[in-house]
Amino acid sequence: MVTTEEVLDEFDVAALDEANNVELTDDQLENDSKGQLIKLAGQLRDRRNELNQMASERASERDDLNAETREKVDEAQEHREKRDELNEQVQEHKESRNELNAKANELFDEVEEMKQDLELGDGKDLEELEEEIEQLEFRQQTEVLSAEDERELIEKIEDKREEYQQRKEKLDDASELDELVAEAEEVRSEASQHHQKVTELADKAQEHHNQMIEAYREADEIRDKADEMHELFVEAQEAADRHHEDFVRVQKRLRELDKEEEQEQQDEREAEREAAKEEAEEIYQKFKEGETLDTEDLMKLQKTGLL
Repeated sequence: MVTTEEVLDEFDVAALDEANNVELTDDQLENDSKGQLIKLAGQLRDRRNELNQMASERASERDDLNAETREKVDEAQEHREKRDELNEQVQEHKESRNELNAKANELFDEVEEMKQDLELGDGKDLEELEEEIEQLEFRQQTEVLSAEDERELIEKIEDKREEYQQRKEKLDDASELDELVAEAEEVRSEASQHHQKVTELADKAQEHHNQMIEAYREADEIRDKADEMHELFVEAQEAADRHHEDFVRVQKRLRELDKEEEQEQQDEREAEREAAKEEAEEIYQKFKEGETLDTEDLMKLQKTGLL
C-alpha cells in the first residue's frame, strides 16, 4: 500500500503545512478594526491562492496518474485478448492433433491386422533364410556325409528354399501394407506438427498471460498512488475553500463597516444641513426685523436659498 509520504517524495509535491494557514475567529470578525480586517482579508486571499495552486498541482498529478492507470489497463487488456486468441489456436491445434493421432492409431491397427493376416510378424526374414541355405549348401559341398546324412541335409535345403520362396511371395504381396504404413506414419507426423504448434502457442499464451498479470499489478500500484494524490488534492482544496469562505466573510464585514461609515457621514452631513438651516432662518428673521446683515450672514442665507 502506498503511503502519503512516499507519494510526496516521489512526485516532489510540497506537504500542506497547517502552520501557514490563516485563522479567523468570530471575535476578530466582530471587533477588529477596519484596517486589521483589510490586512486579514489580504492574508486569507494570499493563502487561499497558495492552496488553490497546490490543489491544482495535485489534481494535475492525479490526472496524469489516472491516465497512466488507464494505459496499463489497456495494455493488460491487449495481452488478455492476445492470450485468448492464442489459446483458441492452441485448442484448434489440440483438436487437430487428437483427431490425427486417433486416425494414425486406427491406421497402425490396420497395419498390425494386415501383418497378422500375412503372417509377416512370424518367421525369419529373407536374408537370414539365404544365409542358412548357403551354410547348408556349403556343408553339403565340403563335408563327407553318409548317404543317410546327405539325404537329410538335402531335404533341409529344399525345406529352407521352400520357406524362402513362400516368405518372398508374402512380401511381394505386401506392397499395400507398405503404403498403409507410409500413410500411418505421415498422419502421425502431421499430428506431431500440430503438437509442436500446441507447445509453441501455449508458451506464447503463457507469456501474454504473465504480461497481463504484471500490467494489472502495475495498474493497481499506479491507481493507489492516484487515490493517495486525490486525497492530497482534497486536503488542499478543502483548506482553500475554507480560506475563501473566511475571506468572503471578512469582505462582507468590510462592506458592512463601509455602509456604517457612509451612514454616519450621511447623518453628520444631514445634521450640518439642519444646523445651517436653523441658523439661516434665525438670520432671516433678524433681516425681516430690520437688522443689518454682514457679508457672512448674507452668504449663509444665499447658501440655504432664503435669499
